Amino acid sequence: MDDPEGFLRSLFSAAIAAASDFSMIPGLIPRTEGRIRVLAAGKAAASMASAIEDAPPWWLKPGQMDGLVVTPPGHDLPLSTFQSLIAAHPVPDASSLAAGERMLAMADALAANDLLVALVSGGASALLAAPVSGLTLDDEIALNRSLLKVGVPIDQMNAARVRLSRLKGGGLARAATPARVVTVVVSDVPGDDPRRVGSGPTLAPPDVLLSPGILDLLPEGSRVVRDATPEGPVHVVVTASQALGVARAMAEEAGLNVIDLGASVEGEARDVGRDHARMAFELPGDHRPALVLSGGETTVTVRGSGRGGRNTEFLAAAMECAGGGSGLWGIAADTDGIDGSGPAAGAILRPDSFERARRLGLDLARTLQNNDALTLFEALGDQIVTGPTRTNVNDFRALLIL
Repeated sequence: MDDPEGFLRSLFSAAIAAASDFSMIPGLIPRTEGRIRVLAAGKAAASMASAIEDAPPWWLKPGQMDGLVVTPPGHDLPLSTFQSLIAAHPVPDASSLAAGERMLAMADALAANDLLVALVSGGASALLAAPVSGLTLDDEIALNRSLLKVGVPIDQMNAARVRLSRLKGGGLARAATPARVVTVVVSDVPGDDPRRVGSGPTLAPPDVLLSPGILDLLPEGSRVVRDATPEGPVHVVVTASQALGVARAMAEEAGLNVIDLGASVEGEARDVGRDHARMAFELPGDHRPALVLSGGETTVTVRGSGRGGRNTEFLAAAMECAGGGSGLWGIAADTDGIDGSGPAAGAILRPDSFERARRLGLDLARTLQNNDALTLFEALGDQIVTGPTRTNVNDFRALLIL
């Protein structure tokens, strides 16, 4: 292969493109004589709403549709039909509270012949704050910070968030009663359960047993959601599996042996990085060149004060495992364009990365201990900066062994 780095970058670009096609959404809106209110939140919210503006249903009457779109900074787009708000992510703040309360009020104003179209994507949990009676925004902020620091799986994180919120876990749909509800989801969770995306604002929460450590983080006054939720049709329109499938087809067409680990890989990012690297090395010569491909959402237990995210930490651990002269190439990046707190989406791993890091005096063990992988890849000049992609199907990881 003449250009391994270019090839890996092309796989990532193809995955992003596959995760950015929302042209099917207008066709999922059922005909109604009442108002159609689109309420969208998440990193893909503006792109999803824009797809409706670009091709509105043919039967739509003038002024029949309105709505609100809430995104993190940089993930917005100019919209004409819908109002837009920017809110905080990954930790909520006063802007998240304003967005959450505004969205609940807009849902509550709907009547029986009206339709709520909920566009939900990853990031909605932090963007929409609406604490239950007796709790405050500060309680939601403290919980989010604690959950991010300990690196819990997304199902545990969302189940904890639901207990503090009037909006999550179906709260938005309950506010919209008696209006009909249609939910359209871009999945950023392993397994693609729509109830877990954005803490399911229009869907009853999944039955998740919280670990004792997470229960200890919940403030007094949090509650288990048992309210009936009037769920309507649910459409999961874009998934990580679709994005990985496009990348896999490209790699197979290029003559690679693809080891596809699927779109639901979880675990500590550094452990997953080492496991993937070992898997690549253990392939016999007649199975090479090969690509170890995976998606999903790993976690990072924050032990240090460095800069980075799941994907750079994955690659730093793979580099440490590979050592020098391994012949291992890799890419790991978040499909939303932001790995952790940013500004990079991820990074590239090269066969000489280990030696270049050593020559620069960069200690990999210390880097991992301090959760400082982004600093490492910036020093190497191998970070990937895309800016917000306005979609989100979680992480994209590929290790190439030639």
